[in-house]
Amino acid sequence: MTTLAAPHVPARLGRFVLRMFRPQIYVTYGLLWVLTLEGTAVAATGTAWRPSGATAIRVVSVVLALLFLRMLDEQKDLAHDRVHHPDRPLVTGAITAGELRGAMAVITVLVTALNAARSAADALLILAALGYGLFLALLERLFPAVADRPLLGLAVTYPVQLLLNVYIYGSLATAGTVTPDWRGAALLALCAGVFLHFEFARKTAWEAPPGARLYSAELGPGRAAAVTAGFAAAAVVCEILLFAPRGPLALLPCLAAVLPAHGTRRFLAAGRGAWPLPVAIAFVVVTYLALTVMAVLLP
Repeated sequence: MTTLAAPHVPARLGRFVLRMFRPQIYVTYGLLWVLTLEGTAVAATGTAWRPSGATAIRVVSVVLALLFLRMLDEQKDLAHDRVHHPDRPLVTGAITAGELRGAMAVITVLVTALNAARSAADALLILAALGYGLFLALLERLFPAVADRPLLGLAVTYPVQLLLNVYIYGSLATAGTVTPDWRGAALLALCAGVFLHFEFARKTAWEAPPGARLYSAELGPGRAAAVTAGFAAAAVVCEILLFAPRGPLALLPCLAAVLPAHGTRRFLAAGRGAWPLPVAIAFVVVTYLALTVMAVLLP
């Protein structure tokens, strides 16, 4: 039975990726994330930046890490999905846990090999992010409150994103492209603000549907909206710190702040429904695109 099914595994994994990973979203996000962090890190030092072969390795590594984590989430959320999302692939049997674990093992080998070819430090940094994801799965199994309480869950899961940021920046540092200093910390804070703005936006609403794990359910809609806007504001402050010395033109990416301001006004004025998620997505995309373009254009 297993032998007969084996040839169908790639097709089953492909359908899982198309449905649950949505490459047009995750690949685009991973690409923009790496280009923005790398380009901004270099441009903030006053050095000209252009993508390179090392950039491509970082992009592939981050996208594969995101896929690894998506596959891991599908497994650790199985009990919740059986009740609230019975159409998910793992629940319906469209994919099995064993198939997902096999794919995760292949991803681990691939990203390790890609990064070890550049440096042992790069390989260790990307493995740290994957390893922390596995640690979280164990933590949620031992302490269900981590998954059931959104704010507690965010506190222990966000380090995965932070470790991927550290991987990108650390890879630049080990290559000698940048020298770690306060600008690196400001850049990591900028990326954190952009991501957490989107993360809070997607889980902020006036009403909580059954099974939804919303931050607004713990904080209240008004406070959750304020936190959502606050993270965007923090990202803009970091942009100012990094680029104000380069002149007014370098501050053009800060204009993206009108998007979270608009989203906050719409959400609070409506008094019902969810945070306008397309506005939060636009803030991420516009901010990252603008920073990448500025990194290329700045002398």
